[in-house]
Amino acid sequence: MSWISLSDRTRAHFRADGLVRIGQPLSNMRINMHQPMRRGSLLLETQVSPYDRPQLLVGYRAAHSGGTELTLQALPGGGIVLVISRGKETFHTVVNLDTGGRIDTLRITYSWDANARRGRLSVECPGKAPITIRNFENPLPLTLADIQEMTCDRDRCVFANDVAFLAASDRIEPVGPMPTLEPTVPVMTDTGYRPISDIKRGDVVLTLDGSLVPVLANLRRTVPAAGLFAPVKLRAPYFGLTQDIFAAPAQQLVIGGSRVEYLFGAEHVLVPSGNLLNGNAASLRKGRLLVTYCQLMLPDHEAILCAGTYAETLNVGRIRRKNDLRRASLFCTMPRNALPEHSLTAFPVLREFDALTLAAQRAAA
Repeated sequence: MSWISLSDRTRAHFRADGLVRIGQPLSNMRINMHQPMRRGSLLLETQVSPYDRPQLLVGYRAAHSGGTELTLQALPGGGIVLVISRGKETFHTVVNLDTGGRIDTLRITYSWDANARRGRLSVECPGKAPITIRNFENPLPLTLADIQEMTCDRDRCVFANDVAFLAASDRIEPVGPMPTLEPTVPVMTDTGYRPISDIKRGDVVLTLDGSLVPVLANLRRTVPAAGLFAPVKLRAPYFGLTQDIFAAPAQQLVIGGSRVEYLFGAEHVLVPSGNLLNGNAASLRKGRLLVTYCQLMLPDHEAILCAGTYAETLNVGRIRRKNDLRRASLFCTMPRNALPEHSLTAFPVLREFDALTLAAQRAAA
């Protein structure tokens, strides 16, 4: 099933048999709402508070006496404290992530496997290198009733204004590098354009330097359509697009040309899709609860031709050297020796104002 709830500033949805079934008749399957879930994940995104004091991100207390109580707090400098109690049981863990004092978006994931008696709390800055994982024993699982109340009952669960969304899954969700292109995005191969979802290991794709490069893997994941997962519609003909495509806000376009070199002193620049939302080149795709993304992993971190413009592929960094992160990521089933090592791109990343300026100037040219 995977995702069973999603709550943000404008909506709250819960379905015990999966959000993908919303709008369909309820199944006849009997579900014990108060039994601890054997596996699950709680995921949220939030801004880092600029204030030098602890901030309550999520606070929850079950309706019945002796039920679950949960608090998630952010500490100055990037620390995250999770406390869960039920009856006489209490679970507590802390993760410290050095954000360097910047106000960034944090993605926090609490996962548990009651059968294995193992749990994990991870804190990451999406699209950036820092990620901290804390593994522990004997986590305290949540129940479906907990998830439902946290999602739909604002008297029982409060969120900080900085929290973008809260979602829950009945699986242990991966962390780290994520796919960012919707499955229908056309990618240039040796036989012409093909939807990215159809491209398999061993196929070859056209990269920025004109080479045909073999694909090592095609990663795919379904996530809540909220926060930094919310799909962005990139409009043609901006940046050379021959058709509209959909991507995650973190997907970076690789843009070059004489105007880029004149304005920014570089042969190419990187334009995050999310930085185009306040102009005419992009808009949010609303009305969806879940979205599926794909992305290619190549031997090197390169850009591929997508519907007339170049887009970055998956950058796995040196994840093969970090066993904890690799085991917690989408690459957990891949042999360590099958993973490449990628370096950071040398191209500058444009901030929102510069990205919008470049889009407007190229449209006017």
